[in-house]
Amino acid sequence: MSRIPLPAFMNDQEVRLFADVAGRFLDRHATRADTDAWRAAGAVPASLWREAGRAGLLGVTVPEAYGGAGADFRFDAALINELGRRDALGFAIPLHNSVVLPYLVDFGTELQKKKYLPGGCSGETVFAIAMSEPAAGSDLQGMRTTARRDGDDYVLNGQKIFISNGLLASVVIVAAKTDPAAGAKGITLFIVEADWPGFTRGRLLDKMGQEGRDTVELFFSDLRVPVANRLGGEGEGFAMLMKKLPQERLVIAWQAMAMIESALDTTVTYVRERKLFGKALSDFQNSQFTLADCLTQATVAKVFLDHCTDRLLREDLDHATASMAKLWVTEAQGRIIDACLQLHGGYGYMSEYPIANLYKDARAYRIYGGTSEIMKLLIARAL
Repeated sequence: MSRIPLPAFMNDQEVRLFADVAGRFLDRHATRADTDAWRAAGAVPASLWREAGRAGLLGVTVPEAYGGAGADFRFDAALINELGRRDALGFAIPLHNSVVLPYLVDFGTELQKKKYLPGGCSGETVFAIAMSEPAAGSDLQGMRTTARRDGDDYVLNGQKIFISNGLLASVVIVAAKTDPAAGAKGITLFIVEADWPGFTRGRLLDKMGQEGRDTVELFFSDLRVPVANRLGGEGEGFAMLMKKLPQERLVIAWQAMAMIESALDTTVTYVRERKLFGKALSDFQNSQFTLADCLTQATVAKVFLDHCTDRLLREDLDHATASMAKLWVTEAQGRIIDACLQLHGGYGYMSEYPIANLYKDARAYRIYGGTSEIMKLLIARAL
């Protein structure tokens, strides 16, 4: 195990107990054979979501009145750590729990919460969120998907891309333009059920890494969405997205952090066991200095993430600081995992070694949720 310090919130007994429950569940359901099968299939089994619901791992921060545990983000972070340490982030519970469900909890009507949240907690309903489009990734204002009011419905037309959980999702929160001429103020969010006429899923996208996380394009063709399924008011979607982006970026950073720790653990074990010229690789100064540098970067990242989590819990995490967290941790993730792979030599390039999957999977973290370049722009605006 690495010597990276535990976050302060792990001193809480309830958080530790929850992490233990999550770890035992994943030890049964996310073995190396399981995660390899996810990658081969391009998705986790739908039944695994229901198993996770029965184990109490879904809707952790959803109020008890709607089937959740009524906990806080510390529990989400603990679960992310358990997933990441087992190469199990292809099971996109963090997206479901910590990114999508909070939109319903914070902005949904009472009827919407009662209708959709219990299924999200039991695993009967898998959630996704659809923002990115082929011509609008980081620039959400450039989206072309439209929703035109027609009586008691909106008529939704457009296309979304890179949608995680998109294959298995039964409910998707979709961002669309209700007033194309109004820029950001013309964006509205809708709760869309996947079995409605006009909803079509594209093929599983062939990705360089994260093969076990189902990712697809979604298409909407004259899809009628009841006004009752509008989330918040018309034109309020962009403000909602902006309010939730700091937590989403912290979720991404915690996933990157868990992968860093996994990379360090597997690499320390490897260099202690691997011999070169009759000596363990760990006895060579190059290995020692490389790992010392990686451990230092990882410790700085972990301490900063702990600080950001505390600020999130106090509802004091601003966009610039959340962007710093995502920027620093994901960039450190790239450097550290690359250095760890190098210490494996040729074996680091072999898929049977965990470091190879970590290397592939890590690359997207500097892209989605806002690229590193976008993070720098957001930070610079705070100067």
